[in-house]
Amino acid sequence: EAFKARNWEDARALFGEVKKLFAYSRYARLAELRLADIDFEQSKFSDAVAGYRDFVQSHRADPDVEYARYRIAKSLFNDIEDTFILPPAEERDQATTAEAYRDLRIYLGDFPKSRYYPDIKYMHDVVLQRLVRHELYVARYYLREEAFDATVARIDYALNKYPGSGIDAEALVLKGETLLKMKKDAEARVVFEKVIAEYVTPFAATAKNFLAQMKPAKADAATPPAAPTTPPGGAPAGSGTP
Repeated sequence: EAFKARNWEDARALFGEVKKLFAYSRYARLAELRLADIDFEQSKFSDAVAGYRDFVQSHRADPDVEYARYRIAKSLFNDIEDTFILPPAEERDQATTAEAYRDLRIYLGDFPKSRYYPDIKYMHDVVLQRLVRHELYVARYYLREEAFDATVARIDYALNKYPGSGIDAEALVLKGETLLKMKKDAEARVVFEKVIAEYVTPFAATAKNFLAQMKPAKADAATPPAAPTTPPGGAPAGSGTP
């Protein structure tokens, strides 16, 4: 009743008493969860994560592990939400975001039929895009500094480490643009053609624009020399054969 009334101090004291007095009962385990829930409800997400993780570690076979792990992911996700006083998400340190991504990805594999699956999937997709956008933010910084090799390396890392983000086409167009600046037109052409062929996105139009501005592709090899002419009588001209 104290918890439902959001009387957090009384609820914390009462759940702590249950945990202490009935340490080996089912109610002690429920009290542990509610203590973590109190931290969550008060936006003390780091404390909530610690409480839920302790529960998971201590009671691996408990049916509420699924709930505790969901709340770990939710706490980490809430801890990285944007605020007006912080820099844009892609400019910040991504340690918590990477931790959230790891937990969310593992959860999706461990509990594919969970009742929390839709919310977990939504958070997973948001966090995945945030990580990729951070990599592209760094790549664009290298591009402005004309550190082209570092730009391409960062883009390739993002594409390989975080596939299926939904912004692969944007990353590939940036890679193609960088390759053009490196005078690697043939490689750039392959990248742009990949975007046009595989992605239905406004960035496909951008890729087409880049291709339209490029010189026509050169033949892969020079035209082979014509075969020697064989005059009437058999032997090629100049062969010395009578």
